Amino acid sequence: MSRLLVVRNADRSGPGRLRPWWEEMGLTVVETDGASAPASPEGFDAVVLLGGGFLPDADAYAPWLPAERELTRRAIAEGVPLLGICLGAQVLAVAVGGTVLGDHGRPERGSCAVRLRPEADADALFAGVPGEFRAIQNHRDQITALPHGAVWLASSEACPVQAFRMGERAWGVQFHPEVGADRLDGWDEAALADAGLDPRTLRAEAERVEPESVRTARRLAANFADVVLSAAAVGGRPAPSPRSPAVRRASG
Repeated sequence: MSRLLVVRNADRSGPGRLRPWWEEMGLTVVETDGASAPASPEGFDAVVLLGGGFLPDADAYAPWLPAERELTRRAIAEGVPLLGICLGAQVLAVAVGGTVLGDHGRPERGSCAVRLRPEADADALFAGVPGEFRAIQNHRDQITALPHGAVWLASSEACPVQAFRMGERAWGVQFHPEVGADRLDGWDEAALADAGLDPRTLRAEAERVEPESVRTARRLAANFADVVLSAAAVGGRPAPSPRSPAVRRASG
């Protein structure tokens, strides 16, 4: 069975509903915390980087981030499918030359609308996904410049970069397909109130659109699993091109 490495960047960060779905789809999920994550995808057929409440270059706070960025670059260079979620998407962006700013723009909390761009029409991860869908968001930092060569796939009103792809098999999504409306139960009500948000209203809206959100998240999970299984079936890991920016950075 194909082995999927899932990197947890925070104690409360986990693959959530994605894990049982991926296991149903024939993947073996191996979880590790950031501090124990390898700097190479060797031995794995795919990599998933999860969220966390810090910036992707906060190395003093999270000293495993340099290795995680190297893992990201190696996965791209070797053609290993990769999915970065929230902080994981930001790690992907920064690892290959993009820019992330902290406390930038308007924070997104709760269930928010995400809109696909025309570039997503032929994208493997978003095949069969509605042009507009709802997903849980919980971030105040944003990707403000995509890496050279990235394909911009989705946006939202408050956060222009909601999804992008590097090469053929590496994606970053700012939203959280792994969690549902029940995750809002654990959010800090006082902090939400300080931001002018009503936790009950956020939860009610997330519950209202939960069936739609589940369908979208499962489709994304299935699409990623298809990429992983297809890559593994043909041997994956094409020889890296010396002209690839990701390869040059990985070897520097």
